[in-house]
Amino acid sequence: MKVTVFSSKPYDEQFLKEFNAPFGHQLVFIENRLKPETALLAEESPAVCAFVNDVLDAETLGNLARGGTRFIAMRCAGFNNVDLAAAKALGLQVARVPAYSPHAVAEYAVALLLCLNRRIHKAYNRVREGNFSIDGLMGSDVHGKTIGVVGTGIIGSIFARIMTGFGCEVLAYDIHPNPDCVEAGVRYVSLDELFTRSHAISLHCPLMPQTLHLIEEKTLARMRDGVFIVNTSRGALIDTEAAITAIKSGRIGGLALDVYEEESELFFEDLSFRIIQDDVFMRLTTFPNVLVTGHQAFFTREAMANISNTTLSNLADFEAGRDCPNLVKLDSKP
Repeated sequence: MKVTVFSSKPYDEQFLKEFNAPFGHQLVFIENRLKPETALLAEESPAVCAFVNDVLDAETLGNLARGGTRFIAMRCAGFNNVDLAAAKALGLQVARVPAYSPHAVAEYAVALLLCLNRRIHKAYNRVREGNFSIDGLMGSDVHGKTIGVVGTGIIGSIFARIMTGFGCEVLAYDIHPNPDCVEAGVRYVSLDELFTRSHAISLHCPLMPQTLHLIEEKTLARMRDGVFIVNTSRGALIDTEAAITAIKSGRIGGLALDVYEEESELFFEDLSFRIIQDDVFMRLTTFPNVLVTGHQAFFTREAMANISNTTLSNLADFEAGRDCPNLVKLDSKP
């Protein structure tokens, strides 16, 4: 079966080709992001493979459907960039990779927190310049601190258990408490108590209308001065303008982001020879207590192998007319 793979990078091609041997799909790799204009490149392709920053709005989906596409394989867990109502109306099926390597993202969130707390990113740059002074690099023991975890699905629960291993008091908020977390000593509290008491907060919840700008002016006002915030989930969970104001006032003591609400025009691209036009993003990078990486929390060998194998299996299920266990319910919310 012909499959057009959008937003493909060398590592996507490497892993998908490697794991495609037993499936035998005809993979066509396109570097461009999927959007209304590029959807035409998938003409006569029964299936397409898309990624987190591709634009799968009603116009794009309509163009895909008119070109013969009937199946969309998301090579990621999230599907908030897919217009599910439009997909349903057009008769398109959407599948995803619900779990590729939750340890990868959870461990990365811990790494960001530790790096931010001990100013490792600042120390690295100093030493490269021959500056071995440690003045201004003092951090705090993580042991004994209160860590807030918003969202305790697979990734959030792994992060929570790691932090209990550090000797932290871990507070969690989720509308569906995870028994594994309770067993590990995590205590579920209201979102207000979590915001009020936590020294550091890590976000692991999906993006939906209820969580859009979960971190904004009012919620930040309830947090303790100097709070650390880590986001490896979805960029729009944080109101960036409000976060910048809180950084300037000292309410946020450190901010670590692997996602950004306007990342679609930035992340996964080499823009080192261009002038970045996003003034809000560039303002973020000027603060010494802000650490930004380009959506790489998922990026481990294990995760890429699982993403490739599951994506190709989803495509094989569609081709064979079998029930695909990873189909997205088109009347669900991301």
